[in-house]
Amino acid sequence: MSAPSAAPAKGTAEVRAVVGLLIAFELVSGFLQGAAVPLVPQIQDWQGISTGQAQWVTTVQYLAAAISVPAFGRLGDLYGHRRLIRIALGSIALGTVLVAAAPGLGVLLLGRALMGPLAALLPLEIGLVRDRLSVDGGRRAVGLLVGSLTLGTVLGHALAGPLLSLLGDLRATLVALAVLAVCCVALSFVAVPESRTRAEGRMDWSGAVLLALALVLLLGTVSRGTAWGWLSVPTLGGLLLAVALLTVWARLQLVRPHALVDVRALVRRHSAPYYASGFVLGGVMLGGQTVAVSFMAASPADEGYGFDLAPWQISLYGVVPNIMAFVGSALCASFAARIGYRRLLLVAFALLAAGYAGQIAGHSALVPFVAGGALVGVGAGFALGGLPTVIVERSATDRTASSTAVYNNLKTLGGSVGGAAFSVALGSLVIGTTDTPALTAYLSIWTGAAAACVLALLVQLAPHAKEPTTSIPRRPAGDLPL
Repeated sequence: MSAPSAAPAKGTAEVRAVVGLLIAFELVSGFLQGAAVPLVPQIQDWQGISTGQAQWVTTVQYLAAAISVPAFGRLGDLYGHRRLIRIALGSIALGTVLVAAAPGLGVLLLGRALMGPLAALLPLEIGLVRDRLSVDGGRRAVGLLVGSLTLGTVLGHALAGPLLSLLGDLRATLVALAVLAVCCVALSFVAVPESRTRAEGRMDWSGAVLLALALVLLLGTVSRGTAWGWLSVPTLGGLLLAVALLTVWARLQLVRPHALVDVRALVRRHSAPYYASGFVLGGVMLGGQTVAVSFMAASPADEGYGFDLAPWQISLYGVVPNIMAFVGSALCASFAARIGYRRLLLVAFALLAAGYAGQIAGHSALVPFVAGGALVGVGAGFALGGLPTVIVERSATDRTASSTAVYNNLKTLGGSVGGAAFSVALGSLVIGTTDTPALTAYLSIWTGAAAACVLALLVQLAPHAKEPTTSIPRRPAGDLPL
């Protein structure tokens, strides 16, 4: 009887080692994403660009993520999650190197675009751990991975300013971030096993290209809307063509046996509200990352608003929402066990709306403004922990990474749309004839974010958005030898 008991222990140890390495990747992923936001004002000065242009430093990454995430998720299900994790990490590392060495804005944006697969890591990792673990083990692993990503974001946001002050040079700081990314590539070849389950079919490359063209056209048109005029022929034509391409793409996905995205999952009555909420979460959380930073950096003497904070102060106060998001994601599972995931997500989006309303009301004083950001952080943490769990447990076994990728893609696509919209607001609502955003630009952004969160809350109250129960049946962990 000793042999059977020894095998599970060994398996458990190996699984913990695997999850530990994946946690390391998520910590670095979060660090890279969190560190970028406080550095935006310095990047703006370094490149000599306007606030509206600086918004694209983050927006271009979300656009690239929206394009790459579904492709990476599907390829991971088809050919192995570890293989695609390594490819994603390689792209990220190359992107960070280009950003650090960028001679101009063009190379900088190219590097940021190559960092788009940062958003693809989590779906691939979830696919890997759920291939190796039981349902309960998979839930804990997903919580650890989401929490690690949030913690990494907290650390990146908190340490970016001090790291810049310590090194005394922006380029040296960017080089340090590149070293972290390169180390992850090497670590991925150490002890990460490959997933065993493979989806049937092949990669829908034409669907991926068509989706990419539609997204680039949509967001490119939105970014030029102010310059062209929102009622001009190029703007209206670009928007209509983008909608037409997305419509054609969706219809093709419905009839193809091995589609890139399971479009039907997006419109099923029991799951659609959660996918839609993921889009809203990305729009307000990812798209608005640089908004609060730019506001805190503004000087009341020059712009008439803001708090005139130094980089280290922006890191100190700006990290509060991220800390609270980590707390929220860490407590998500325990709260959901008591009140259920549906109620937890309702609370999440209510807190998000209240937080943005608090920032509007307290924009003239630092403490109330930061308190509003704290509410936003808690709500975001609950949503980040709850949404992927609900969506993953409603997915087919061989579509775990793809389903998670759809959610992540909608979240990052929401970040792209939100970032583009916020960039338009910052670039069009300006002070006089300058390119400096007016206070009304920030207030309009926060008002729109609060309204979107209220809308997501109402969508989740639909009678068909029922409480998730159990996941689609899976084989026990013992049936999947390590």
